[in-house]
Amino acid sequence: MSTSETQFRRMSDLPSTHLLGGGTAMCAGCGGLQALQLIYDVLGEKTVLVNAAGCMTLLSTYPFTPFRGSWLYTAMASAPAGAQGVRDALDVLLAKGRMEAEDDLRVVVLAGDGSSAGMGLSATSAAIDRGLDFLYVCYDNEGYANTGQQPSATTPHGARTATDVGAAGARGWKKDLFALWVANRPTYVASASGAEPLDLARKVEKAARLRGPRLLLVHAPCPTGWGFEPSEMPEIGHLAVATGAWPLKEWERTTNRVVHTKVRRPRLPVEEYLRRQDRFRHLFEPARNETLLAEIQAGIDAYWDAAG
Repeated sequence: MSTSETQFRRMSDLPSTHLLGGGTAMCAGCGGLQALQLIYDVLGEKTVLVNAAGCMTLLSTYPFTPFRGSWLYTAMASAPAGAQGVRDALDVLLAKGRMEAEDDLRVVVLAGDGSSAGMGLSATSAAIDRGLDFLYVCYDNEGYANTGQQPSATTPHGARTATDVGAAGARGWKKDLFALWVANRPTYVASASGAEPLDLARKVEKAARLRGPRLLLVHAPCPTGWGFEPSEMPEIGHLAVATGAWPLKEWERTTNRVVHTKVRRPRLPVEEYLRRQDRFRHLFEPARNETLLAEIQAGIDAYWDAAG
């Protein structure tokens, strides 16, 4: 077992404010923060986090952040452009001999799903087209969580949000950000979950060894936006994987194929995941909405049937 796997076994059950150092203003039980803590432990201090406006912006209280390395704030749509500027500046310093190679920094974009699948998508696509050497970490809490859980492009079908308050919840379908990145032909794309720390550790280590555009798309259960107790966050993450609602997978340009890194057989029914969250309560109370539940289950089954 690698050093990072040993660390992840030890850290995965720690509370979500334990690891980055200093206090945070984050919600208790934040799944995105859980994953970020584990990612940062592998990447280390020689990292520049280019943080798009979103939930994780609340980690910083000027002039301090909980990160031991560097941190840069950008507007919601601008993180990939900010990352380009940072990477270019580092490369100029290296080329001019004003910085030693061992002092170089890894450039990491940190953004939520609102930025990643919506406002910042064109800037991200352009950065991939330019072959920017950066790691993009998207914490997907499936809505604009820090402003009250309005729907985003990744809000799941049937979920109730701050504006989808009818009996059917959100009528759209979750945008496939993984597939959008793959279509742009970057270096590496992976989905992960803080509830599956060993799988996440291996993917972070692989991404850190590679160069070029790389994505870690991380499941981020949100107690306040999804409606569950903070202490239930790890179990919610496990259920997302066990029901097949959040596939764990990776793609590399060198092989050009998607590999699922953890597959539960048989899968649990998706309603075991849904009924633990208030955002889906309307599917079960006051009466079961069999039509919507069947639509959601059919969508998951169709994905896995196609995946083989």
